[in-house]
Amino acid sequence: MAKNIQAIRGMNDFLPADTAIWQRVEDVLKSVLASYGYSEIRLPIVEQTPLFKRAIGEVTDVVEKEMYTFDDRNGESLTLRPEGTAGCVRAGIEHGLLYNQEQRLWYMGPMFRYERPQKGRYRQFHQIGVEVFGLQGPDIDAELIMLNARWWKALGIADHVRLELNSIGSPEARANYRDALVAFLEQHKEALDEDCKRRMYSNPMRVLDSKNPDIQTLLNDAPQLGDYLDVESREHFDGLRALLDDAGIAYRVNQRLVRGLDYYNRTVIEWVTDSLGSQGTVCGGGRYDGLVEQLGGRATPGVGFAMGMERLVLLVQAVNPEFEPARNVDVYVIASGQGVQSAAMQLAEKLRDHLPEMKLMTNFGGGNFKKQFARADKWGARVALVLGEDEQKAGQVVIKDLRNGEQQTLAQADAAAALRTLLQ
Repeated sequence: MAKNIQAIRGMNDFLPADTAIWQRVEDVLKSVLASYGYSEIRLPIVEQTPLFKRAIGEVTDVVEKEMYTFDDRNGESLTLRPEGTAGCVRAGIEHGLLYNQEQRLWYMGPMFRYERPQKGRYRQFHQIGVEVFGLQGPDIDAELIMLNARWWKALGIADHVRLELNSIGSPEARANYRDALVAFLEQHKEALDEDCKRRMYSNPMRVLDSKNPDIQTLLNDAPQLGDYLDVESREHFDGLRALLDDAGIAYRVNQRLVRGLDYYNRTVIEWVTDSLGSQGTVCGGGRYDGLVEQLGGRATPGVGFAMGMERLVLLVQAVNPEFEPARNVDVYVIASGQGVQSAAMQLAEKLRDHLPEMKLMTNFGGGNFKKQFARADKWGARVALVLGEDEQKAGQVVIKDLRNGEQQTLAQADAAAALRTLLQ
């Protein structure tokens, strides 16, 4: 017997029971995005490798350790996208969407990183990302955070996430802070772990988000990034905080929050939770005013965030068990008797014409009424539509509410109106 071929480790199948709740969550996210006027953009999964090296930074964990990179048959280095912002910026430059224009975009799809698979962290994972171009004030930063907050409320998880934010200033301010931080780390080099020693000169600000508790204790005495902010960045951050205060959105300033990608400046944010164990970050992002120019476009301010869908779905399931997945079937059509199957199929088509939003499934494979009702229950149908020989001859149909067992017999011509009322 041939050996079974299985999915690659860390790259998971999503079965119908999984996709039902995913679709429900996605519907909520898309509805909120539409209410803010954001437009969808769809991007390639594979990009040229230099795009990510230039955007993310060569001395980052993502580029050094986690990217799926390969040469194609022409010898060109290609990479499965590890994140979405770089590709979105590339598309904006390539298609002339950015310079002297305002764009509010969102995307959703799979990303790839070679990480150790664990709950909430996978090698193929899915993100929804939002990117805004052409606006540089703190007001758009605040709107993105308000959009996040509206998501949490709609998903019933608002009490289980909290906002952390920081400003990492301008490139010049960060350079000054970097020098001060390196000087501090050099004085305590013997206390650093190997990972922090490696980062100390190549990317010292990444030491700030070390998960080592001993390093975090050491950093209590380190220089504070906020003390090195330039005037413009400080004013921008103060403006953002004032807008969040006015909106009633609680937050904590975390001066060690720097994010793991090199393109950020000024605002950085993370929404975190204590309900998913070690995988506490639900959503993160910030401002990247230099990225468009860095990738070959004209200077254009940008700000955005991305959220891992796997973690979001896990969080919704953990803290909001009443959140109902999308129903696969609203109405299940049951037919029995000589020549009735064809009539049932025709009736189903007419109902789809009148109720295009209704999810209607027709029973196939025969079976007595008991078996067909069992199938209706298996598919989670709310209503059964029953057509037997007597009903067909009389031009009637039985509609049964599977929640309370009530049923009615009515003319087939009235079935659409009755179903519309039942399914409201």
